[in-house]
Amino acid sequence: MCNVCSKTFCNNSSFQVHMRSHTGERPFKCTDCDKSFIRSSHLKIHLRTHTGERPLQVRFARHQRIHTGEKPYQCSICGKYFRKKSNLKDHLRTHTGERPYKCQHCDKSFHQKSNLRVHQRNHHADSC
Repeated sequence: MCNVCSKTFCNNSSFQVHMRSHTGERPFKCTDCDKSFIRSSHLKIHLRTHTGERPLQVRFARHQRIHTGEKPYQCSICGKYFRKKSNLKDHLRTHTGERPYKCQHCDKSFHQKSNLRVHQRNHHADSC
């Protein structure tokens, strides 16, 4: 538990990253400029500004579908359309009955990872 804001964490690494938001520590430094970051993943993304790599363009195109309403992925079973391929993949589990996300604290399992997270937060928060 954070003694500054009382937020709780399931693992020490998440807690350590969180504490940097209070201390201002930024241990991941760019070798090309003077910027530094709280997370190594943020530095990795930043480094692309120096290389010219633009993988976020794909994400941006996918994001645009929110505004255009485009849903190019269709379920072959019920005909429902989805904005993202991953959403279609998750949806297909409702037809197959597959529940790959299993709770480590009880016998429940879920079609989607997000449903497992909500379940664990609501029913097993003290077990983290």
